[in-house]
Amino acid sequence: MDFNVKKLASDAGVFFTRAVQYTEEKLGQAEKTELDAHLENLIARADCTKNWTEKIFRQTEVLLQPNPSARIEEFFYEKLDRKIPSRTTNAELLGQHMQDAAKEFGPGTPYGSTLITVGEFQRRLGGAEREFLQMSAINFLTPLRNFLEGDWKTISKERRLLENRRLDLDICKARLKKAKLAEAKSAAEHELRVAQTEFDRQAEVTRLLLEGISSTHVNHLRCLHEFVEAQAAYYAQCHKHMQDLQKELSSANGDTFPNSFAVNASTSGVSAGPSHLSSATLPEASPPSHPSNPSNALESSTLKIEEVKPPATGTRKAKVLYDYDAADTSELSLLADELITVYTVPGMDPDWLIGERGNQKGKVPVTYLELLS
Repeated sequence: MDFNVKKLASDAGVFFTRAVQYTEEKLGQAEKTELDAHLENLIARADCTKNWTEKIFRQTEVLLQPNPSARIEEFFYEKLDRKIPSRTTNAELLGQHMQDAAKEFGPGTPYGSTLITVGEFQRRLGGAEREFLQMSAINFLTPLRNFLEGDWKTISKERRLLENRRLDLDICKARLKKAKLAEAKSAAEHELRVAQTEFDRQAEVTRLLLEGISSTHVNHLRCLHEFVEAQAAYYAQCHKHMQDLQKELSSANGDTFPNSFAVNASTSGVSAGPSHLSSATLPEASPPSHPSNPSNALESSTLKIEEVKPPATGTRKAKVLYDYDAADTSELSLLADELITVYTVPGMDPDWLIGERGNQKGKVPVTYLELLS
Protein backbone atom coordinates (compact mmCIF):
# COMPACT_ATOMS: atom_id res chain seq x y z
CA MET A 1 0.00 0.00 0.00
CA ASP A 2 2.89 2.33 0.84
CA PHE A 3 4.40 1.63 -2.62
CA ASN A 4 1.16 2.44 -4.38
CA VAL A 5 0.83 5.75 -2.56
CA LYS A 6 4.36 6.74 -3.50
CA LYS A 7 3.76 5.78 -7.14
CA LEU A 8 0.52 7.71 -7.19
CA ALA A 9 2.26 10.76 -5.76
CA SER A 10 5.09 10.43 -8.27
CA ASP A 11 2.68 10.13 -11.21
CA ALA A 12 0.75 13.15 -9.97
CA GLY A 13 3.98 15.13 -9.75
CA VAL A 14 4.98 14.16 -13.30
CA PHE A 15 1.53 15.07 -14.60
CA PHE A 16 1.63 18.46 -12.87
CA THR A 17 5.13 19.22 -14.20
CA ARG A 18 4.08 18.32 -17.75
CA ALA A 19 0.97 20.47 -17.41
CA VAL A 20 3.06 23.44 -16.34
CA GLN A 21 5.48 22.93 -19.24
CA TYR A 22 2.60 22.62 -21.74
CA THR A 23 0.93 25.79 -20.40
CA GLU A 24 4.15 27.79 -20.54
CA GLU A 25 4.71 26.65 -24.14
CA LYS A 26 1.24 27.82 -25.12
CA LEU A 27 1.89 31.18 -23.45
CA GLY A 28 5.28 31.50 -25.15
CA GLN A 29 7.17 31.39 -21.87
CA ALA A 30 9.04 28.13 -22.54
CA GLU A 31 10.92 26.63 -25.45
CA LYS A 32 9.42 23.70 -27.34
CA THR A 33 11.34 20.95 -29.11
CA GLU A 34 9.99 20.72 -32.67
CA LEU A 35 9.63 17.40 -34.43
CA ASP A 36 11.55 16.90 -37.65
CA ALA A 37 9.75 17.84 -40.89
CA HIS A 38 9.41 14.23 -42.09
CA LEU A 39 7.68 13.17 -38.89
CA GLU A 40 5.39 16.20 -39.00
CA ASN A 41 4.39 15.33 -42.58
CA LEU A 42 3.67 11.73 -41.56
CA ILE A 43 1.47 12.93 -38.68
CA ALA A 44 -0.48 15.29 -40.96
CA ARG A 45 -0.96 12.51 -43.52
CA ALA A 46 -2.14 10.10 -40.83
CA ASP A 47 -4.66 12.64 -39.48
CA CYS A 48 -5.98 13.23 -42.99
CA THR A 49 -6.30 9.48 -43.57
CA LYS A 50 -8.16 8.99 -40.31
CA ASN A 51 -10.59 11.87 -40.89
CA TRP A 52 -11.53 10.87 -44.44
CA THR A 53 -11.67 7.15 -43.65
CA GLU A 54 -14.11 7.94 -40.86
CA LYS A 55 -16.30 10.06 -43.15
CA ILE A 56 -16.28 7.44 -45.92
CA PHE A 57 -17.07 4.71 -43.40
CA ARG A 58 -20.03 6.61 -41.90
CA GLN A 59 -21.48 7.57 -45.27
CA THR A 60 -21.12 4.03 -46.60
CA GLU A 61 -23.05 2.82 -43.57
CA VAL A 62 -25.81 5.30 -44.42
CA LEU A 63 -25.80 4.14 -48.04
CA LEU A 64 -26.08 0.47 -47.13
CA GLN A 65 -28.52 0.99 -44.23
CA PRO A 66 -30.47 4.28 -44.46
CA ASN A 67 -32.49 3.47 -41.32
CA PRO A 68 -30.68 5.07 -38.33
CA SER A 69 -32.49 2.82 -35.82
CA ALA A 70 -31.28 -0.27 -37.66
CA ARG A 71 -27.72 1.10 -37.69
CA ILE A 72 -27.84 1.66 -33.92
CA GLU A 73 -29.14 -1.88 -33.41
CA GLU A 74 -26.34 -3.30 -35.56
CA PHE A 75 -23.81 -1.24 -33.58
CA PHE A 76 -24.96 -2.78 -30.29
CA TYR A 77 -24.87 -6.29 -31.77
CA GLU A 78 -21.26 -5.69 -32.87
CA LYS A 79 -20.23 -4.35 -29.45
CA LEU A 80 -21.85 -7.32 -27.74
CA ASP A 81 -20.05 -9.62 -30.20
CA ARG A 82 -23.33 -11.18 -31.31
CA LYS A 83 -24.45 -12.12 -34.80
CA ILE A 84 -26.60 -9.48 -36.47
CA PRO A 85 -30.01 -10.98 -37.31
CA SER A 86 -30.91 -11.23 -40.98
CA ARG A 87 -33.40 -8.57 -42.08
CA THR A 88 -36.00 -8.73 -44.81
CA THR A 89 -35.19 -6.09 -47.43
CA ASN A 90 -37.84 -3.61 -48.53
CA ALA A 91 -38.01 -5.18 -51.98
CA GLU A 92 -38.57 -8.65 -50.49
CA LEU A 93 -41.29 -7.26 -48.23
CA LEU A 94 -42.97 -5.55 -51.19
CA GLY A 95 -42.83 -8.77 -53.19
CA GLN A 96 -44.40 -10.70 -50.33
CA HIS A 97 -47.23 -8.14 -50.02
CA MET A 98 -47.89 -8.35 -53.77
CA GLN A 99 -48.09 -12.13 -53.70
CA ASP A 100 -50.36 -12.08 -50.64
CA ALA A 101 -52.61 -9.55 -52.39
CA ALA A 102 -52.76 -11.79 -55.46
CA LYS A 103 -54.17 -14.60 -53.32
CA GLU A 104 -56.97 -12.30 -52.18
CA PHE A 105 -57.75 -10.91 -55.65
CA GLY A 106 -57.50 -14.30 -57.31
CA PRO A 107 -54.31 -15.62 -58.93
CA GLY A 108 -56.29 -16.49 -62.06
CA THR A 109 -57.26 -12.87 -62.76
CA PRO A 110 -55.03 -10.67 -64.94
CA TYR A 111 -54.27 -8.37 -62.02
CA GLY A 112 -53.63 -11.24 -59.61
CA SER A 113 -51.34 -13.14 -61.96
CA THR A 114 -49.38 -9.96 -62.71
CA LEU A 115 -49.01 -9.25 -59.00
CA ILE A 116 -47.57 -12.75 -58.54
CA THR A 117 -45.06 -12.21 -61.35
CA VAL A 118 -43.98 -8.74 -60.21
CA GLY A 119 -43.85 -9.88 -56.59
CA GLU A 120 -41.52 -12.73 -57.48
CA PHE A 121 -39.15 -10.38 -59.28
CA GLN A 122 -39.26 -7.92 -56.38
CA ARG A 123 -38.17 -10.74 -54.11
CA ARG A 124 -35.30 -11.52 -56.49
CA LEU A 125 -34.28 -7.87 -56.39
CA GLY A 126 -34.37 -8.02 -52.59
CA GLY A 127 -32.19 -11.12 -52.61
CA ALA A 128 -29.66 -9.38 -54.84
CA GLU A 129 -29.68 -6.39 -52.50
CA ARG A 130 -29.12 -8.62 -49.46
CA GLU A 131 -26.11 -10.26 -51.13
CA PHE A 132 -24.69 -6.84 -52.07
CA LEU A 133 -25.06 -5.58 -48.50
CA GLN A 134 -23.31 -8.63 -47.09
CA MET A 135 -20.43 -8.43 -49.58
CA SER A 136 -19.97 -4.70 -49.02
CA ALA A 137 -19.95 -5.09 -45.24
CA ILE A 138 -17.31 -7.83 -45.38
CA ASN A 139 -15.07 -6.47 -48.14
CA PHE A 140 -15.29 -2.72 -47.52
CA LEU A 141 -16.78 -1.69 -44.19
CA THR A 142 -14.92 -4.23 -42.06
CA PRO A 143 -11.40 -3.20 -43.22
CA LEU A 144 -12.22 0.48 -42.65
CA ARG A 145 -13.59 -0.30 -39.18
CA ASN A 146 -10.53 -2.40 -38.34
CA PHE A 147 -8.27 0.54 -39.20
CA LEU A 148 -10.28 3.03 -37.13
CA GLU A 149 -10.70 0.76 -34.11
CA GLY A 150 -7.35 -1.04 -34.28
CA ASP A 151 -4.43 0.54 -36.13
CA TRP A 152 -5.49 4.10 -35.46
CA LYS A 153 -5.87 3.53 -31.72
CA THR A 154 -2.34 2.12 -31.60
CA ILE A 155 -1.00 5.12 -33.54
CA SER A 156 -2.85 7.55 -31.25
CA LYS A 157 -1.45 5.84 -28.14
CA GLU A 158 2.14 6.05 -29.41
CA ARG A 159 1.66 9.69 -30.41
CA ARG A 160 0.50 10.53 -26.89
CA LEU A 161 3.61 8.81 -25.51
CA LEU A 162 5.77 10.80 -27.92
CA GLU A 163 4.19 14.05 -26.74
CA ASN A 164 4.86 13.10 -23.11
CA ARG A 165 8.49 12.26 -23.93
CA ARG A 166 8.86 15.62 -25.66
CA LEU A 167 7.47 17.44 -22.63
CA ASP A 168 9.88 15.53 -20.36
CA LEU A 169 12.76 16.45 -22.64
CA ASP A 170 11.89 20.15 -22.57
CA ILE A 171 11.47 20.04 -18.79
CA CYS A 172 14.98 18.62 -18.47
CA LYS A 173 16.34 21.33 -20.79
CA ALA A 174 14.70 24.01 -18.63
CA ARG A 175 16.16 22.46 -15.44
CA LEU A 176 19.66 22.42 -16.94
CA LYS A 177 19.39 26.11 -17.79
CA LYS A 178 18.29 26.95 -14.25
CA ALA A 179 20.99 24.81 -12.53
CA LYS A 180 23.66 26.93 -10.83
CA LEU A 181 25.77 24.46 -8.84
CA ALA A 182 28.05 21.97 -10.56
CA GLU A 183 26.37 19.03 -8.82
CA ALA A 184 22.94 20.22 -9.93
CA LYS A 185 24.19 20.72 -13.47
CA SER A 186 25.63 17.21 -13.56
CA ALA A 187 22.34 15.68 -12.39
CA ALA A 188 20.38 17.82 -14.88
CA GLU A 189 22.69 16.77 -17.73
CA HIS A 190 22.19 13.09 -16.85
CA GLU A 191 18.39 13.54 -16.79
CA LEU A 192 18.57 15.33 -20.12
CA ARG A 193 20.53 12.50 -21.76
CA VAL A 194 18.04 9.93 -20.47
CA ALA A 195 15.08 12.05 -21.64
CA GLN A 196 16.69 12.58 -25.07
CA THR A 197 17.24 8.83 -25.49
CA GLU A 198 13.65 8.02 -24.56
CA PHE A 199 12.35 10.75 -26.85
CA ASP A 200 14.43 9.51 -29.82
CA ARG A 201 13.32 5.91 -29.22
CA GLN A 202 9.65 6.90 -29.06
CA ALA A 203 9.98 9.12 -32.15
CA GLU A 204 11.35 6.12 -34.10
CA VAL A 205 8.50 3.87 -32.94
CA THR A 206 5.95 6.49 -33.90
CA ARG A 207 7.61 7.09 -37.28
CA LEU A 208 7.48 3.38 -38.16
CA LEU A 209 3.79 3.21 -37.30
CA LEU A 210 2.99 6.34 -39.31
CA GLU A 211 4.88 5.05 -42.34
CA GLY A 212 2.54 2.06 -42.23
CA ILE A 213 -0.24 4.39 -43.41
CA SER A 214 1.03 3.75 -46.96
CA SER A 215 0.20 0.05 -46.53
CA THR A 216 -3.21 1.08 -45.19
CA HIS A 217 -3.87 3.06 -48.39
CA VAL A 218 -2.92 0.04 -50.52
CA ASN A 219 -5.25 -2.20 -48.51
CA HIS A 220 -8.12 0.30 -48.69
CA LEU A 221 -7.57 0.67 -52.44
CA ARG A 222 -8.02 -3.08 -52.88
CA CYS A 223 -11.15 -2.99 -50.73
CA LEU A 224 -12.50 -0.09 -52.77
CA HIS A 225 -12.09 -2.10 -55.98
CA GLU A 226 -13.97 -5.01 -54.39
CA PHE A 227 -16.76 -2.64 -53.30
CA VAL A 228 -17.11 -1.30 -56.84
CA GLU A 229 -17.17 -4.84 -58.24
CA ALA A 230 -19.91 -5.82 -55.79
CA GLN A 231 -21.88 -2.68 -56.66
CA ALA A 232 -21.52 -3.31 -60.40
CA ALA A 233 -22.62 -6.94 -60.02
CA TYR A 234 -25.62 -5.85 -57.95
CA TYR A 235 -26.81 -3.28 -60.49
CA ALA A 236 -26.22 -5.75 -63.34
CA GLN A 237 -28.41 -8.30 -61.55
CA CYS A 238 -31.12 -5.70 -60.98
CA HIS A 239 -31.01 -4.68 -64.64
CA LYS A 240 -31.30 -8.29 -65.80
CA HIS A 241 -34.20 -8.98 -63.43
CA MET A 242 -36.09 -5.92 -64.68
CA GLN A 243 -35.47 -6.83 -68.32
CA ASP A 244 -36.80 -10.34 -67.68
CA LEU A 245 -39.80 -8.86 -65.87
CA GLN A 246 -40.58 -6.52 -68.75
CA LYS A 247 -40.39 -9.42 -71.22
CA GLU A 248 -42.77 -11.50 -69.11
CA LEU A 249 -45.26 -8.67 -68.70
CA SER A 250 -45.04 -7.76 -72.38
CA SER A 251 -45.78 -11.34 -73.46
CA ALA A 252 -48.48 -11.88 -70.82
CA ASN A 253 -50.32 -8.54 -71.17
CA GLY A 254 -49.56 -7.61 -74.76
CA ASP A 255 -53.20 -7.76 -75.81
CA THR A 256 -54.49 -5.86 -72.78
CA PHE A 257 -51.85 -3.09 -72.80
CA PRO A 258 -50.37 -3.01 -76.34
CA ASN A 259 -47.00 -1.37 -76.85
CA SER A 260 -46.96 0.02 -73.29
CA PHE A 261 -43.27 -0.47 -72.69
CA ALA A 262 -42.33 1.00 -76.05
CA VAL A 263 -44.32 4.14 -75.27
CA ASN A 264 -42.73 4.41 -71.84
CA ALA A 265 -39.27 4.09 -73.34
CA SER A 266 -39.90 6.84 -75.86
CA THR A 267 -41.47 9.19 -73.34
CA SER A 268 -38.51 8.71 -71.03
CA GLY A 269 -36.41 10.09 -73.82
CA VAL A 270 -38.54 13.21 -73.80
CA SER A 271 -37.86 13.92 -70.15
CA ALA A 272 -34.14 13.49 -70.72
CA GLY A 273 -34.16 15.73 -73.80
CA PRO A 274 -35.85 19.13 -74.11
CA SER A 275 -36.94 20.93 -70.97
CA HIS A 276 -40.57 20.56 -69.89
CA LEU A 277 -40.87 24.33 -70.08
CA SER A 278 -42.72 25.60 -73.10
CA SER A 279 -40.97 27.09 -76.10
CA ALA A 280 -42.53 30.43 -75.17
CA THR A 281 -40.63 30.34 -71.88
CA LEU A 282 -37.40 29.26 -73.58
CA PRO A 283 -37.33 30.95 -76.98
CA GLU A 284 -33.87 29.60 -77.78
CA ALA A 285 -35.08 25.99 -77.40
CA SER A 286 -35.64 24.30 -80.74
CA PRO A 287 -38.22 21.53 -81.31
CA PRO A 288 -36.98 18.02 -82.03
CA SER A 289 -36.55 16.89 -85.59
CA HIS A 290 -39.66 15.79 -87.41
CA PRO A 291 -40.16 12.05 -86.78
CA SER A 292 -40.41 9.86 -89.82
CA ASN A 293 -43.81 8.44 -90.69
CA PRO A 294 -44.33 4.84 -89.55
CA SER A 295 -43.90 2.15 -92.17
CA ASN A 296 -46.22 -0.37 -90.50
CA ALA A 297 -49.91 -1.23 -90.77
CA LEU A 298 -50.86 2.28 -89.63
CA GLU A 299 -49.13 4.17 -92.46
CA SER A 300 -50.74 7.40 -93.56
CA SER A 301 -51.87 5.72 -96.78
CA THR A 302 -53.99 3.14 -94.94
CA LEU A 303 -54.81 4.89 -91.65
CA LYS A 304 -58.39 6.05 -91.30
CA ILE A 305 -58.40 8.38 -88.34
CA GLU A 306 -62.17 8.59 -88.16
CA GLU A 307 -62.31 4.83 -87.52
CA VAL A 308 -59.86 4.91 -84.60
CA LYS A 309 -61.65 4.68 -81.26
CA PRO A 310 -60.09 5.58 -77.90
CA PRO A 311 -59.60 2.61 -75.54
CA ALA A 312 -61.78 2.22 -72.46
CA THR A 313 -58.69 2.75 -70.30
CA GLY A 314 -55.21 4.05 -71.03
CA THR A 315 -55.93 7.58 -72.26
CA ARG A 316 -53.63 10.28 -70.89
CA LYS A 317 -53.38 14.05 -70.85
CA ALA A 318 -50.36 15.62 -72.53
CA LYS A 319 -48.93 19.12 -72.73
CA VAL A 320 -47.62 20.24 -76.12
CA LEU A 321 -44.01 21.44 -75.90
CA TYR A 322 -43.59 22.86 -79.42
CA ASP A 323 -45.73 23.97 -82.36
CA TYR A 324 -46.20 21.19 -84.91
CA ASP A 325 -47.65 21.37 -88.43
CA ALA A 326 -49.41 18.25 -89.63
CA ALA A 327 -47.72 16.65 -92.65
CA ASP A 328 -50.99 15.11 -93.94
CA THR A 329 -54.62 14.60 -93.02
CA SER A 330 -53.80 11.67 -90.70
CA GLU A 331 -51.83 13.96 -88.36
CA LEU A 332 -52.99 16.61 -85.89
CA SER A 333 -51.42 20.08 -85.85
CA LEU A 334 -50.29 21.27 -82.42
CA LEU A 335 -49.77 24.57 -80.64
CA ALA A 336 -47.23 24.95 -77.83
CA ASP A 337 -48.62 24.82 -74.27
CA GLU A 338 -52.03 23.42 -75.20
CA LEU A 339 -53.41 20.28 -73.52
CA ILE A 340 -54.63 17.30 -75.53
CA THR A 341 -55.74 13.73 -74.85
CA VAL A 342 -53.48 10.96 -76.19
CA TYR A 343 -53.55 7.19 -76.39
CA THR A 344 -52.00 4.37 -78.39
CA VAL A 345 -53.60 1.61 -80.45
CA PRO A 346 -52.40 -1.93 -81.19
CA GLY A 347 -49.48 -2.07 -83.59
CA MET A 348 -48.86 1.67 -83.58
CA ASP A 349 -45.34 3.02 -84.08
CA PRO A 350 -43.85 3.88 -80.63
CA ASP A 351 -42.78 7.34 -81.88
CA TRP A 352 -46.41 8.35 -82.43
CA LEU A 353 -49.64 8.57 -80.44
CA ILE A 354 -53.23 9.33 -81.33
CA GLY A 355 -54.11 12.84 -80.14
CA GLU A 356 -57.57 14.33 -79.60
CA ARG A 357 -58.55 17.97 -79.17
CA GLY A 358 -62.29 18.47 -79.07
CA ASN A 359 -63.67 16.97 -82.28
CA GLN A 360 -60.26 16.90 -83.95
CA LYS A 361 -58.19 13.73 -83.97
CA GLY A 362 -54.92 12.61 -85.54
CA LYS A 363 -51.43 11.22 -85.10
CA VAL A 364 -48.99 13.31 -83.01
CA PRO A 365 -45.24 12.79 -82.42
CA VAL A 366 -44.32 11.70 -78.90
CA THR A 367 -41.21 13.91 -78.82
CA TYR A 368 -43.38 17.05 -78.98
CA LEU A 369 -45.32 16.09 -75.85
CA GLU A 370 -44.97 16.01 -72.10
CA LEU A 371 -47.21 13.23 -70.74
CA LEU A 372 -48.97 14.42 -67.60
CA SER A 373 -51.15 11.60 -66.38
